[in-house]
Amino acid sequence: MTTRHPPFDPELAAVLTAVHQHLSPSITFADIEALRANSLFAVADEDLRRNGTVDLRNFSVPGPPGAPEVSLLVLRPAGLAAGAPVFYHIHGGGMIMGDRRTGVGSVLDWAVDNGAVMVSVEYRLAPEHPDPAPIEDCYAGLLWVHKHAAEIGGDAGRIVVAGASAGGGLAAGVALLARDRGGPRLLGQVLMCPMLDDRFVTPSSRELDGEGIWDATSNMTGWNALLGERRGGGDVSIYAAPARATDLACLPASFVDVGSVETFRDEDIDYAARLLQAGVQCELHVWPGGFHGFDGMAPQASLSRTPSATRAAWVRRLLAAG
Repeated sequence: MTTRHPPFDPELAAVLTAVHQHLSPSITFADIEALRANSLFAVADEDLRRNGTVDLRNFSVPGPPGAPEVSLLVLRPAGLAAGAPVFYHIHGGGMIMGDRRTGVGSVLDWAVDNGAVMVSVEYRLAPEHPDPAPIEDCYAGLLWVHKHAAEIGGDAGRIVVAGASAGGGLAAGVALLARDRGGPRLLGQVLMCPMLDDRFVTPSSRELDGEGIWDATSNMTGWNALLGERRGGGDVSIYAAPARATDLACLPASFVDVGSVETFRDEDIDYAARLLQAGVQCELHVWPGGFHGFDGMAPQASLSRTPSATRAAWVRRLLAAG
């Protein structure tokens, strides 16, 4: 029986054909080393400095107890006044690839447009460093940013966590950790197509087989790398897989979006609905015909322009209210 799913946006379908020449929708453990070395994902510091309009600094800060230091990339628009909002960015990559420069472009846009500081954290990757290493690294970085906000020109009371894909899942986990450990009080969380559920219980988690970006095989690879034999069982924390959280009360204002043709669709819709049911202000968007990460891979496509503008508008409203 063929699994049905919504159709891809026609313009994006053409992009997918080109993308699949360089990136398989089905990623296995055997692909991890090559993916990490793929120059397609490299981001140079010069690009981040934006012709000298953005100051760039690297910090090594204390990691979790007994663990190595955590690297932070701090990007600050030149001439920014002290006490600016802070975007704490967590990169994507399915828990198995990426670094603190991965996927920072859109969040850096928010920092430039709103007069904010951006901090991007580099966490240890699975499978070499399984759970809880990634989430604890991200939380350790957040604690440093909160404590040293003034040092980087930021306001400790206006920190927004943001991430896409695995980074979105880690951002959701960091927000839960901050709540449960009495940590920094966050202003908001931006969860872009977040990776939230290791259990493969939703229809969308099984819909894509050799299609789109990050299909069911890829998702199994990512979660197995992170959790090993615990994946899908009862011994997985809500911070590693936030979809497992049953209490979503007292979390910060939230933005969640996802494409209609991607593995994470249903878990993201459910998470947003439960945030609302828990009394959390949440805005949810499902982009019709969008594959995973479509707006980053095809930023000039007609559909891609809408998510970018919508997220930027939400961020502006959040900062204006906070």
